[in-house]
Amino acid sequence: MSMRPPLTPVIRALPSTVPFVGPEAQERDRGKPFRARIGANESGFGPSPRVVARMAEAAAEMWKYCDPDNHDLKVALARHLGVAVENVVVGEGIDGLLNLVVRMYATEGTPVVTSLGAYPTFNFHVASVGGRLVPVPFRDDREDLEGLLAAVRRENAPVVYLSNPDNPMGSWWEAGDILRFIEALPETTTLILDEAYGETAPASALPPVDISRPNVVRMRTFSKAYGLAGIRCGYAFGDAEVIASFEKVRNHYGVSRMAQIAGEEALADQAYLAEVVAKVAAGRERISAIASDNGLKPLPSATNFVAIDCGRDAAFALEVMRNLLARDVFIRKPMAPVLDRCIRVSVGLEHELDIFAEELPKAIAAARGA
Repeated sequence: MSMRPPLTPVIRALPSTVPFVGPEAQERDRGKPFRARIGANESGFGPSPRVVARMAEAAAEMWKYCDPDNHDLKVALARHLGVAVENVVVGEGIDGLLNLVVRMYATEGTPVVTSLGAYPTFNFHVASVGGRLVPVPFRDDREDLEGLLAAVRRENAPVVYLSNPDNPMGSWWEAGDILRFIEALPETTTLILDEAYGETAPASALPPVDISRPNVVRMRTFSKAYGLAGIRCGYAFGDAEVIASFEKVRNHYGVSRMAQIAGEEALADQAYLAEVVAKVAAGRERISAIASDNGLKPLPSATNFVAIDCGRDAAFALEVMRNLLARDVFIRKPMAPVLDRCIRVSVGLEHELDIFAEELPKAIAAARGA
């Protein structure tokens, strides 16, 4: 048997899996496309027409490398947030930023607190450095702030991850609750506050921008309400010294020239963002009505998706999802215990929700038959 260069012990021990099987991979396996793509929490409404026009105009410049400093976008973000440029870092979506912050604060054996069933890509990054995940179950379909805090104290954990609003349930905490959680954290514990769905949340859920705390890093993205999931662009903001540490480890050419241009133009068109947020709210209402009409229970959501309680166990919810997939409707579902009684449906275009309304009763009937 031939010899191979050895991997590190951490990487060698990891399973050969990825957090998500994308709709494209599923379509390749199926040999046909989905009719309704309402499972990946994307925005089918797309980016602002101003963004599309600016990207088309910039296309001929893509022979150039990007600005490794992300200067223009950082300046625009700092102005938008009301902070200094030194308080902002740009990355390849929140996923890329999570990878960096995990590398900054965790190493092999480091306890890292998160919610059981929360965003799995965060767990993926913790595993890649050999960190030890400490999962805390959701309570009443929300991330359990008291449970997370207790785990941080018990484990003396240097990192805790919280998304608000959260994925996969769409639930949220009010800003006052988040601020009390921050006040109660040890000063030596970094809170990664994922606000990917902040634009679709009620204003009362987002704490005021405060970059004075060195143990709080907040992250946002252009992938959701701004309709730019495909370009991979997000940002983090916080204490200037903490943000400077991102510069030590980030891929300085990771955010493409096109992504920087698109992000800056998207940020400038807040009127279009408001239109999309209104459409998302209407879409949530439509999904909730479809679920209720079929005897299922939609959960309150502050995101661009709705978690739907199928009213039975995980196996039944899985059958509902499988039968929707078989009917060319791409959705996903939570997989953690208790949460796994639900399916998760993203807001889509009207014709996609029409298809969902048509196919859901058939999928439920087939699942009951199974």
